[in-house]
Amino acid sequence: MNPRILAATVGRILRQLRHDRRTVALLVVVPTVLLTLVYYMYADQPAPPAGPSAFDRISLVMLGFFPFIIMFLVTSIAMLRERTTGTLERLLTTPLAKADLLFGYGIAFGLAGAVQATVASAVAYWALGLETAGSMGLVIMVAALNAVLAVALGLFCSAFARTEFQAVQFMPVVVAPQLLLCGLFVPRGEMAGWLQAVSDVLPLSYAVEALQEVGAHAEPTGTMWRDVAIVAGAAVLALVLAAATLRRRSG
Repeated sequence: MNPRILAATVGRILRQLRHDRRTVALLVVVPTVLLTLVYYMYADQPAPPAGPSAFDRISLVMLGFFPFIIMFLVTSIAMLRERTTGTLERLLTTPLAKADLLFGYGIAFGLAGAVQATVASAVAYWALGLETAGSMGLVIMVAALNAVLAVALGLFCSAFARTEFQAVQFMPVVVAPQLLLCGLFVPRGEMAGWLQAVSDVLPLSYAVEALQEVGAHAEPTGTMWRDVAIVAGAAVLALVLAAATLRRRSG
């Protein structure tokens, strides 16, 4: 990768994103609205004698899940448009390499995910009373990494779609199983053996576990750093696979 070309690619994507007000609203406003709905869903429930409240437990995971689902959707459609409009074909006639383009997407949308996570976390902690043993900064870090993972998976899946509708169809295939098996609804250790095995190979499971470690421990734990490394490795692998499958046009 060429650092100058990579930086120029990141700048181009961020400028496009800045001028797309609907996408900015989707990234920043929607997560805070949904967190507020979760807060009022559990506002009248009695707090448990020990351990986190239902709102603390669920909203902490949602702070990591929102960047995942939104960035997957936005990125898969954005890359598909690059192909269908011929923009990608023109870009690849320049010195821009596939790796520069895809890692540029990962960095740019990772920064957008960090902004989204910062705004949503600020609302959750300061307005809605979210309490965690660990710091808000660690929550934002894991959420931003989740955004990069979603971007990588979205770029990879977009290579197999020819229309925006087909790109959206990957969501129930890629996103829904990870949400169901990440440990939010049922602890992974209590799942049936084969479900636990599936959960063990899904990267979102480790992102959720990392957030749960932040919620339960005042200082970063070895488990948290291991989970962060696994999510980062999965993101890099998905970007490499996306570069290998990237097509100039949708055919």
